[in-house]
Amino acid sequence: MTNDFNWHSFLSPEEFQMLLKNELNESSDLYNELLRKGFIKKDLSEYGSLKEDYRTQKNSLFAGPSLHIVAVTLRCNQNCIYCQASARNLKDEGFDMDIETAKKTVDRIFETPSDLIVIEFQGGEPMTNWEVVKYIIEYAREKEEETGKDLSFSLVTNLSLMTEEKLDYLTDKMVGICTSLDGPEKVHNTNRPFPEGNSYQETIHWIKKYREKQKEGAKTEDYLTDINALVTISKVSLDYHEEIIDEYLRLGFRAVHLRPLSYLGNSAGEFKDKMGYSTEEFFAFWKKAMDYILKLNKNGIEFYERETEIKLKKILSRKDPGYTDLSSPCGAAIGQMLYDYDGTVYTCDEGRMIEDDIFKIGDVYENDYEDMIGSETTQAVVTASLLDNQTCDSCAYKPFCGVCPVKNYSLYGTLFPQIQNTGWCKLQKLQFEYIFSKLQGDEVKEIFESWVGPKNKK
Repeated sequence: MTNDFNWHSFLSPEEFQMLLKNELNESSDLYNELLRKGFIKKDLSEYGSLKEDYRTQKNSLFAGPSLHIVAVTLRCNQNCIYCQASARNLKDEGFDMDIETAKKTVDRIFETPSDLIVIEFQGGEPMTNWEVVKYIIEYAREKEEETGKDLSFSLVTNLSLMTEEKLDYLTDKMVGICTSLDGPEKVHNTNRPFPEGNSYQETIHWIKKYREKQKEGAKTEDYLTDINALVTISKVSLDYHEEIIDEYLRLGFRAVHLRPLSYLGNSAGEFKDKMGYSTEEFFAFWKKAMDYILKLNKNGIEFYERETEIKLKKILSRKDPGYTDLSSPCGAAIGQMLYDYDGTVYTCDEGRMIEDDIFKIGDVYENDYEDMIGSETTQAVVTASLLDNQTCDSCAYKPFCGVCPVKNYSLYGTLFPQIQNTGWCKLQKLQFEYIFSKLQGDEVKEIFESWVGPKNKK
């Protein structure tokens, strides 16, 4: 059983029937557990502390967006088979952010009320517009000094345009790096073709270079942000669950985020029909991968799956990590905003990947933060992602789940599809069932608790 206070309890069928019939012994451990967790109440006053706890869990709704994604270009030098960003060819003109738009973008970002600001550079390949990336970093640091806000940066890159000079600059400016690594060489190069070379070898080379700088920084006590990698599971990847995890371990990572395809941008339409897979096929892959990761943990190797960790934080620590896809309402606009190369502002990264401008909330030249956060589009997306408005309201996994209105619109042509019939819902139920079944075993529960607890993440 679960409730809106993010509590869960395991009951046998007999205990559940006794609860329904009000036959539980009031002196029993089970009765007092359910009373403490808000499943049972004797009078309304007993909800006092739980209500305050619930408000604390939802505090992020009032903080304002902290993640600000800046697409400094649409141009890219790779041809990933699942590209969502509708990337343009390197030779195409008119798809780079200019300095004036970059300045306006940073000004708008610092209008947001959040004390924490994360600027994430995306593209295309953001390093094709390197001078604007550097300008935003320098100008944003000036704004940080003026406002007293806590600022950090992240660069999402395929690493193929990295140089020693750029790496030195990024580490000096404490810019976190996130790249794509789809597993061993055969899988990675199939998913991410690179006309000018071997995308796998380029990626591995610079991951190792960063690791070397980490070791140097540790010796001199210089602060370095981390390098992270993301994997996208294509149809090609489905047979390589162990090899993908082993590759991440070999390169010093202690986590992997097993992400299914999102049918947005270039990966919608014909690609979905030819290269997509069913919910059941992805879940079979994910389950084998999770079983393998748990086996590694049982053998003393620390490694975890990131989205499962996020879900476990909500289940075990009852805290909201602020992960957009698993929030109600989702984090679009109220947790993150996307600033496109031409100054157009969208609710989120996914929002810019829809062909029309349905998820546009403003423009850095014409609208300020108040305009954008109060726009009808923002209101519609919040309403469409509030699980209390959906059939999800009667689902046991509601406290830990969420929906993406952009993906719903892309796949079903509406912000309000029949959620229970969507592939997203089916996958979440399967994954939650797996997680909760494992939580009933002491050994795996202890492993899961270690994922949520303090650890040296890489």
